[in-house]
Amino acid sequence: MFAYMLGRMNTQPKTRIGMLVFPMMTSLDILGPFEVLARAPSCHAELVWKDRSPLKGDTGLTIVPDRGFADAPQYDVIVVPGGPGQTALMEDAEVVQFLRQQAAGAELVTSVCTGSLLLAAAGLLQGKKATCHWLSIDQLPIFGVEAVPDRVVVDGDRITGAGVTSGLDFAFTVLAAIRGEEAARALQLMLEYDPAPPFDSGHPRVASADLVEKVRHAADSMIRERRAVSLRVAQGMVAT
Repeated sequence: MFAYMLGRMNTQPKTRIGMLVFPMMTSLDILGPFEVLARAPSCHAELVWKDRSPLKGDTGLTIVPDRGFADAPQYDVIVVPGGPGQTALMEDAEVVQFLRQQAAGAELVTSVCTGSLLLAAAGLLQGKKATCHWLSIDQLPIFGVEAVPDRVVVDGDRITGAGVTSGLDFAFTVLAAIRGEEAARALQLMLEYDPAPPFDSGHPRVASADLVEKVRHAADSMIRERRAVSLRVAQGMVAT
């Protein structure tokens, strides 16, 4: 209904939005943006992976891709999520090649959370400003990316969102870029996006030092593994 109502506000040609999914992704990285962009006027959003086999996110949610890489069209907008499964994909030649091919013809190349590290590993953020989940944002410079600790960062045709829940802010930013601020404002109202978090602890700049350290410690092994892969991939990029 929302898409139909908003569609009367815009008569532009349909924009194809390809949203990468993969095993052990953080599902909200894609589900939040999908709910926004799939409702946007004259937009068609779909989930894409190597094949159409069902996969599970990092909390066990089953996701069924709409398309495999082989039959994916050229998308106008590419969205790349993050999550634990992102780390291995930085060394997955098939995924990296797919992203490079799509980026060459896309109007916008975008990411949420640690998806920016996957874009960086594909060489798609070099010399650009970008953001990432706060636990991994310091890995962006490994790939020649200027890390900016904002919730959403826009640098030309690259749009990146910070950790997980920033995917909604990110999605409305993308929507404004492709359909204008009026459409973004209207859909934000229709979806009643008026965040008022119950606790003032959603980012290290407002959380207590003790809490930041506790969360950092809990994620330590995952972050160490991700850093090792980032360094290895970046070194390989320099060598070639």
